[in-house]
Amino acid sequence: MTLSAKELPWVDTSFDLVVGAEVSLLATGQCTTMPGFGRGAGAKFYLWRRIVPGGEVAKGTRDTTSFVAERSGRLEVGILHGEWSSPSGDLATPPEIYGLADGEIQVAIIVWAEGVDAARGLNMLRSLVGESDLLVATELERLAHPVKRPEGWSYLWLLGESDTFASSTNDGVPTIACCTRTDAAILRRPISLPTSADARLSWRWRIDQLPSSLREDELNQHDYLSVAVEWDSGKDITYFWSSSLPVGSVFTCPIPQWAPRETHVVVRSGADELGQWCEESRDLHLDYVEILKAEPGRIVAVWLIAVSLFQHGEGRAEIGPIRVDAAGRSYDIV
Repeated sequence: MTLSAKELPWVDTSFDLVVGAEVSLLATGQCTTMPGFGRGAGAKFYLWRRIVPGGEVAKGTRDTTSFVAERSGRLEVGILHGEWSSPSGDLATPPEIYGLADGEIQVAIIVWAEGVDAARGLNMLRSLVGESDLLVATELERLAHPVKRPEGWSYLWLLGESDTFASSTNDGVPTIACCTRTDAAILRRPISLPTSADARLSWRWRIDQLPSSLREDELNQHDYLSVAVEWDSGKDITYFWSSSLPVGSVFTCPIPQWAPRETHVVVRSGADELGQWCEESRDLHLDYVEILKAEPGRIVAVWLIAVSLFQHGEGRAEIGPIRVDAAGRSYDIV
């Protein structure tokens, strides 16, 4: 199938799946939400799927993916510009945005026969098409070497699954490795803690490469790596290492749909300490009161955020341990 960047989701694939069926999507192509504005990316960011009726939206972690049907129903695919308004795939983005978009994605959809898993089927296909087929080879490589997601963490459904973050260790201590290339991902660890007067977030990180060399408070330059905290108010504060903004800088997220809920705080800046382990600590009660001008409720999650979509750069880091102190107790997040 060829999906135009201008085509609203959803598109019927004509495949009726049964629960447990294995499916591979092998995609190529590029889309841009606003041409000339640095938002181009491939299928791993733009291509989504759902099984109707009743299914929830999902996407692959790379331009090729394979999945097991979680329910019986009709497979639909679509390109997303902006955001969903619900996990079932209702569109929050104004339809006129699609009129500004450009590009297309070509996707081969393969439903494997009963009893044939994706890896076996792709190996059979490779024997027919030859070793030079990059899409088949790429998906076989992904299946053979899956990225291990950190235990207890999940990706924010709004942005979908990703291979951005992976379980790792540093001198025997559990950490989370991060590598982002032309993508956006939020890894979320749910917690439930009061924002007591002693509430504090502490973490160690080593940033090897920042995804931006420009100030991150402008929309077309908003690529960054951060540790964030989410509250039951729906607000979050994200603490990030800036390429050039002064430490202590505070600004509302320049992405319009995130502006009402997300505030950025620069905790470290510049390239001098890249490649070194650095320790951070933030007074969460004080930050919420001073930055958001309200009394905080409960802390509901810690996030790791990696964005490299706007300038098509690369960001690499390792993070951990992460700890939250509240109400006289310490909680290890990593």
